[in-house]
Order: sequence, then structure tokens, then C-alpha cells
Amino acid sequence: MTALLQKTTKAVLWSIVDIFMRQGLQFIVVIVLARILTPADFGVIAMLGIFVAVAGVFIDSGFSSALIQRQNTTHTDESTVYFFNLGMGAVVVLMLCIIAPWIATFFKEPVLQNLTYVMAFSSLIGTLGSIHSTLLNKELNFKVTAKVGVIATLSSGSLAIVLAYQGFGVWSLALQGVVASVVTVVLLWFWHPWRPLWIFSFASLRTLFKFGGYLTVMNLVSVLHTNLYSVLIGKFYSVHDVGIYDRAQKTQMMSGNLIISIINRVSFPVFSSVAKDKERLARGFRKAQRLVMYANIPLMLGVIVLADPIVRVLFGVQWLACVPILRILGVVGLLLPMQIFNVNILMAQGRSDLLFKIMLLKRSVAIGLTIAASFYGILAIAWAQVLASLFALWVNAHYTDVFLNYGIRKQLSDLIPYMSAGVLSGLGMWAVTFADLPYYLELVLAAGLGAGLYLLASHLLHVDAHTEILDLIRKRNQSSLATVDEL
Repeated sequence: MTALLQKTTKAVLWSIVDIFMRQGLQFIVVIVLARILTPADFGVIAMLGIFVAVAGVFIDSGFSSALIQRQNTTHTDESTVYFFNLGMGAVVVLMLCIIAPWIATFFKEPVLQNLTYVMAFSSLIGTLGSIHSTLLNKELNFKVTAKVGVIATLSSGSLAIVLAYQGFGVWSLALQGVVASVVTVVLLWFWHPWRPLWIFSFASLRTLFKFGGYLTVMNLVSVLHTNLYSVLIGKFYSVHDVGIYDRAQKTQMMSGNLIISIINRVSFPVFSSVAKDKERLARGFRKAQRLVMYANIPLMLGVIVLADPIVRVLFGVQWLACVPILRILGVVGLLLPMQIFNVNILMAQGRSDLLFKIMLLKRSVAIGLTIAASFYGILAIAWAQVLASLFALWVNAHYTDVFLNYGIRKQLSDLIPYMSAGVLSGLGMWAVTFADLPYYLELVLAAGLGAGLYLLASHLLHVDAHTEILDLIRKRNQSSLATVDEL
């Protein structure tokens, strides 16, 4: 096993531990809070999402990705980015505080003014640990990230639940974010040795900005599209509807983020390290995408088919309005890993100029679709996201075809057995929903049957990823037996 493969394997394992623990704990916290708070409470926080996200883009300005993409950065580079982030963070927070009264007036929600102040402060705190987090990702050191994430999630989540029970309402969600930021920064400084030099290099900043500058605009357009629904629904419909749509989107994202987060953390640094070897990069891309889609396909089909019992069991009947939205957004989650892998290929090549152009195209189309759909209701907004996702995948895969000769047709052709197994699994889960069973039992039986059918179909269809995983398990078992015999 090569050194890179060993490092990547270890990174993947620790990333899985981190994401499952941290996001799993966060999801448990959300489940508890959703049964205490109202959709309107979550909706109020969601309406601020676009402002906080835009602030984060300007604070980072693409420099985190630039530090990861460049293999030989210096302490001067890192220190320069650190102080830039701090300075930009102060400017952005000041701007948020200035426009806070306007935000409250625009949405006709007075509580948004003070909430904006609190969430702006949380964003500023987060900048203090930005370089530490970036370096941990670049080093593929997710063991420390896992410890930080779990402790921050437990402490902030516990506080939010206590505050919610005490009747603090939306403030329990806002203060959860502040505590998570503070704990994360403190632990990053404690467990990672990096400290800034008292130096700022404009030459270093200009060099890194050649890559990061494009990403800033791309990320800005991306967050505008991703959070645009909260503005449109909040303005034209109600804060309750914002909460319903946000819960559907967050649930879909939670289902896929366990996989997506691992992709983003590991694939970009690894792809960047072998970017000059196109043949090796193509093999790694193909194998990685097949493995991820092997897990993602049954997961997202399960969300689509079992949306009703999932919502009833996890959040309660007060959230049932998000079921049809969740089903539609499940299609977006089904395609998302392919989009991310294809984008990371471009980023690994250092082609931020090309990535900038295609991202503007994709997001402009997506924003246009979302605005047009907002006149026809919140379900139409969800369908607009599906159309935008299909268009984005087609564009992303086109350039993977150009660089690696592995375009959308070849990618989909590789996934035909996976989708076939997924369809059989989905039909099995769908059949269970016709039985008159308690929702908890329906969810357990359907999920179990779906998983069993998927594994059986994967075996019969000789799905590559299924075979590779079984071979890996056999090798590990044989190695363990050999060790026992030696003892």
C-alpha cells in the first residue's frame, strides 16, 4: 500500500468517525428541538441564513481552498490569510450590524434585528480558528477535527435543548451557534500547534488570490442560490413556510451530508496531490465515485420513498407539510455526489478560471429558475432545484470529459447496475408502505427490506463497489485469522 493510499484510507476512516459522530449528534439535537420549538422558530433562523452565508464567503475569500490546493505554502502565506480573515471578519460583522434593522423591516419580523447582531458575532468568533481548520483538512488530520466537532456539538446542543425547554424559543437556536463557535475555536487552538507570525505579505495575498479570488465569486453566487428560497418564501409567503421548507432541505442534506462531507474533505486534497497524473486521477475519480454512489443511491431513495414515516417518527405531525418537499429534494441529493466529484476534478487542476465561468452559468440558471418558481408556490421552488441540479451535473461532467475522457455518458453507464439495484430496493420499501402498520414499525421494516434487497441485487448484478467492499472485508478477516494463528 502506497503512502498516499495509507494516508487517504486513514483520513477517510477518521472523517467518517467525525462526520457520523458530529452530524449524528447534531441531528439528535435537531430532533429534540423540533418537538419543542415551532416551524416558525426554525424559519426565523433560516431567513438569516443567506446573510450569514454571504458574510462567511467574504471573510474566507477563497483563501482556505487556495491554501489546500497549493502544495508548498509557507508560514507567511498562512499568517497573511489569517490576518486578512480577521480584518475582513470585522468589516463584514460591522456591515451586518448596520443592515440589521433593514433586515427586520424587510421580512416584517422585529426579532431579526437582535438575532442578526448575535449571529454576526458568532461569525467573527469563527474566523479565529479558520486557519487551524484549513490546515487540518490539508493534512487529512480528521482525528483532531473529530474530537473538536463532537465536543462542540455536545456542549452547544445540550445548551440549546435546555434553553428550548425553558421557553427561550428561537434564541435557543441562535445561542447554540455562538457556543459552538466559541468551543470550536478554543479546542482548535489547544490541539493544533499552528500560531500566526506577526507578518502580512501583500505579495503572498496576491498570489493566493489568483486562485481564491475566482472561488470567492463562485461561492458567493452559490450561497445566494442555496439560501435564496428563505428570502423568497419569507417575503412572499410566511415564516412558518420558511421553517417547513428549511426542515425538508436540512433533512435531505443531513441524509446525504454524511457522505458529501467525506467527499469534500478527502477528494479535493487527494485529487490535488495527483492532479498532474491524468491517468491516475481518472482511475481514482472513477473508483471513488462508484463507491460513494453505492452508498448514496439506497440512502436517498429511502428518503424519497419513506419521507412520510421519517418525518412522523423524527419530528412529529406538526412537520408533515414538509413531506412532499422532502421527496422532491431527495432527487437533488441523489445527484449531488456526482456534482461534487466533477467539480473537485476542476479544482484539483487549479482551473479556478474555468470553474468560475461554469459556476456563474450554473448558478445564474438556478437562481433564475428559483425566482420564476417562487410565483407558483414552495413545491415549485423544490422542482426548480431539481432542474438546476440536472443542468449543473451536465455542465460539470462535460469538463471532466474534456480533461479525463470520462463524461456523463460513461459515468452514468458505470452506475446502471447501481441504479438497477436501487430501483428494486425502492420498490420493496414502497410495497411496505401499503401495509397498515404503526409508523415506527413501517420505517424499520421498509428500511430493513430495502437494504436487504439492495445488497442482494448488488451481488446478483456484480456491482463493482459491492464486490470491492466484500473483497476488502475478506482480506481483513484473513489477516486477522493469520495474526491469531501466529499468536
